[in-house]
Amino acid sequence: MSVKYGILTLLYKQKNHGYELKLELDSLLGTKGKINPGQIYTTLDRLIRDQLVSSAGIDHQERKLYELEPKGKEELEKWLLEPVPYNTTKEDFFFKWSCARKIQFHEEQRMLEQQKTLIIQEVMELTQLKTEFLLEGDETKYLLTTGMLFHLDADLNWINQVVNRNR
Repeated sequence: MSVKYGILTLLYKQKNHGYELKLELDSLLGTKGKINPGQIYTTLDRLIRDQLVSSAGIDHQERKLYELEPKGKEELEKWLLEPVPYNTTKEDFFFKWSCARKIQFHEEQRMLEQQKTLIIQEVMELTQLKTEFLLEGDETKYLLTTGMLFHLDADLNWINQVVNRNR
């Protein structure tokens, strides 16, 4: 996740102060983690330097406000249109599995079963989160979690196919 583009996204429709940007970025990240507050201010300084964001004065609580500049809007829209390379754990595992096959690793089945167990655990955790997001009415997180579950399901199907071929 790019803090830069997260901040540009959050400033797209309204001015905001650093702490609110941090809270909103944490929300955007969802299950991926939290942002260090220092990252927010360091990134804001760079965005101001690059003329993508500017200082917009202070709010009624004496907090410094930031706003998106036209150049920042262009940068964000350009980034949003760039395709994202597909990179998943399965691809990392596929490489590891290919290496195991190359050396005829005697514990290939164990590797596959361990990976399968990890995926099933992730599916269970994400299924619980998906339900929580649905009950909370958070459609964005619900749909993102659903997409992650579809990817994990495909990974699990692939491992099952490999296991069945090895028997």
